[in-house]
Amino acid sequence: MDAIVLAGGYATRLWPITRHRPKMFLPVADTTVIDGVLEDLETDDRIDDVYVSTNERFADDFEDHLETKTYHKPQLSIEDTIDEDEKFGVIGALAQLVDRENLTDDTIVIAGDNLLSFDVSEFVDFFRQQETPTLAAYDVGDYERATSYGVLELDDDGREIVDFQEKPDDPPSTLVSVACYGFRAEDLELLETYLAGENNPDEPGWFVQWLVDRERVDAFTFDGAWFDIGTPESYLDAVAWQFDGDSAIHPDASLEETTVGANVHVMEGAQITDATLRDCVIFPDVTITGGTIERAVVGTSTDLREIEVDSAIIGPEMTFAEPPFDQ
Repeated sequence: MDAIVLAGGYATRLWPITRHRPKMFLPVADTTVIDGVLEDLETDDRIDDVYVSTNERFADDFEDHLETKTYHKPQLSIEDTIDEDEKFGVIGALAQLVDRENLTDDTIVIAGDNLLSFDVSEFVDFFRQQETPTLAAYDVGDYERATSYGVLELDDDGREIVDFQEKPDDPPSTLVSVACYGFRAEDLELLETYLAGENNPDEPGWFVQWLVDRERVDAFTFDGAWFDIGTPESYLDAVAWQFDGDSAIHPDASLEETTVGANVHVMEGAQITDATLRDCVIFPDVTITGGTIERAVVGTSTDLREIEVDSAIIGPEMTFAEPPFDQ
C-alpha cells in the first residue's frame, strides 16, 4: 500500500506568514502540521512508500525538511507549478502523480495541512476492512461551517455514504469530509476518466461526489478534533487544542516583565519586554516592547513597539511602532 500527502498549496489566506514558507511547516507545539501525518505513515508497516506532492516553488524547502528527519518512506513528487495561477487543481495534480510514479497499489491520500486526533493507522484498518473507497468524516456541528466542505449523509448502519455534496449552499447534515481518503488501485484508474469528462479538477470532494454516484463509498467517522489549517483562525485553534491551556517558551528566548497567558508559543531568539501574550505564536527573533498580543501570529524578525494586536498575522521582518515612540 502507498500513501500520498498533498502539500502543493500556496496558502494565500495565511499570507504573509506563508508567502515564503509552506503552511505544512507551521509549528504546532513541538512539531509541525505535516510531521504528525508523516510520523503516522512512517510507523505503519502496511504503508510501503509515501509520496509528498508539492510544487516547484517549495520543493527545496520540503527536501531540506525531510533531510533533517529520520523518515525512510517519504519521497518528493513535484508538480510543475510555481504559483497559485498555475495549479492543476488537487485532482489534476493527483492524477499526474499517479501516472508519473506509476502507482498500482491501494493508496491512502491525505492532506498535509490536516491536524487529526486519530492515528492514521485506525483509518487504514477501516479501509482494509471495508474494501471500498473510503473517506474520513467529522461532524463540525454547524450547518454554516459545513457549507465550506464536502457534506455527506450515511445509511442506517453509519458507514455507507448515500449522499455527498461538495460545498452545498443548504447542507443536509453537518458531517463533512476531512481530506483523508483510501482509494483502491482500481479507483486510481478512474481519476483520468473523471478528468476526461471535464469535471471539476480542484477539490477531491468533487471526485468523491462523482464516485458516490457510481459505486459504494464508505465513511470512517471519528470524534475528538480536526483542524483544516487554512486560515489564521484555524491555525491558532489548532495550536490552542495542542497546548490545552499550556504555553511553551524557548530557552533561548528572553522575556522580561511580561505576562504569558494560555496557548502561547514563543520561539528562539525572541526578545519580549513589558508585554502581555495570549493565544499567540511568536516566531524566532521577534522583538516586542510593550503592548498586548492576542490571537495573533508574529513572523520572524518582526519588531513591535507599544502595539495592541488582536486577531492578526504580522510579519515577517516588519516594524510597527505606536507613536509617539522614542527611537
